[in-house]
Amino acid sequence: MASTTSSCGTCKCGANDDKRKKKTKKKCELVGYDELPEWLKDNEFIHGYYRCEWPMKETILSIFSIHNETLNVWTHLIGFLLFLCLTIFTAIVIPNGGSSSSSRRNATAMDYYYWGDLMVMANMTGVLRHEALAACLLLHPADLSEHEQISTSCPTNTSYYPFSFSHHHHHHHHQQLQQHAIQCTKSDKNPLGLQDAGAGAAVAEPITRWPVLAYLGGAMACLLASSACHLLLCHSERANYVTLRLDYAGIAALIVASFLPIVHYSFLCDPWLRRLYTGSIAAFGAAAVSASLVPAFQSPELRPLRAALFSGMAASGVVPVAHKLALYGGTVREAASSACYEAAMGALYGLGVAVYAARVPERWFPGRFDLVGHSHQLFHLLVVAGAYAHYLGGLEYLKWRDAVKC
Repeated sequence: MASTTSSCGTCKCGANDDKRKKKTKKKCELVGYDELPEWLKDNEFIHGYYRCEWPMKETILSIFSIHNETLNVWTHLIGFLLFLCLTIFTAIVIPNGGSSSSSRRNATAMDYYYWGDLMVMANMTGVLRHEALAACLLLHPADLSEHEQISTSCPTNTSYYPFSFSHHHHHHHHQQLQQHAIQCTKSDKNPLGLQDAGAGAAVAEPITRWPVLAYLGGAMACLLASSACHLLLCHSERANYVTLRLDYAGIAALIVASFLPIVHYSFLCDPWLRRLYTGSIAAFGAAAVSASLVPAFQSPELRPLRAALFSGMAASGVVPVAHKLALYGGTVREAASSACYEAAMGALYGLGVAVYAARVPERWFPGRFDLVGHSHQLFHLLVVAGAYAHYLGGLEYLKWRDAVKC
């Protein structure tokens, strides 16, 4: 009987064949750090539960088994599913820009459900308060004193029955109030009496959504590439090289895509600045991906360099954010609130990079965090949290630019 083994030595990822080739039996087991080939050695503080040169089928199916990459795979795979749901929500629930002029002229009440339905809610609240006060005084709404009347350009709803409390009348009256409030909002050019005429434009023509959707696409690409990398990198040295470069490309895609909402909405009225910032971060991302193609880039000794490269790339976002605050920070609430979300994103990313580079807590207790709680898992969680914070900042930009354009 001949026996063949892999370069992992005792990892037992080999085939036992008899000379007649009647049976082939493959067995894959987890091994320790010292049994790994050099190309699989990355963190000496994680001592066990490694997969080594498993066949592709077993490697893929290991997504459902326990090893030291299990949570690395699932933290970003669940993050990918989260951002997929956010993408669907953004594309379907939040109204899209780019509609035709005829559809903008025929905007329906459904448009007003956007951002909490503030305008319709304000009108309906006024009508309800007006008629509720009349009900308390057992008066017809038209008999209220002038100072109690709610300011609105719509006529007062006169279908009021002060002594009818039946469910039928109550339901019918509630429907009339809703229709009255929506009609009021649709018929008024500026239903809340705002001085800013741009508030009406928020319904007529929402700002384009592509920068937010592009960011969500970059986030999903990063998370999915990361999950695939951690799942497949143990298969072979070639798979290790390819999947790690896809992982680095995904990180660069996330960082570049993160700039798009910041730059596009902050400098909506200045195409030159938009092109300058977008071109700069795109060039930075291309340089980072090119550097990652060098085989030595993955060596454990260059871990601080990898962290510094991507951190510097992300930190360059401080420049357009500071520029935005200098232009609008004192006058536009959403400019300041979006900057707060961006600061939270930066703090979460920065903390994640620090944990990744320092390799804590496994550095303090080697071998105790092999399965749960080691630095790369914490890094993944912080990346997902930071990406979600940036998404919330993107929604602030949409609120701002739907109401106020150039």
